[in-house]
Amino acid sequence: MLDTSRDPVPAPTDVPTHVPADAPGEEARGCLYALSQPPLMIFLGIIGCLLLAAAVHDLFVL
Repeated sequence: MLDTSRDPVPAPTDVPTHVPADAPGEEARGCLYALSQPPLMIFLGIIGCLLLAAAVHDLFVL
């Protein structure tokens, strides 16, 4: 729910004071992490099979 109070809100402090600002946190996840997810690989496999079936159909049937 949206906070609509008019009271001043202090700035959030997510980083503890004993941790330096340039300390490495959680690394950003990139393309290899996304490709390791099973639902994405199943989807890409189905799309690849459909493209392969269309190519084989065009080459040998038409």
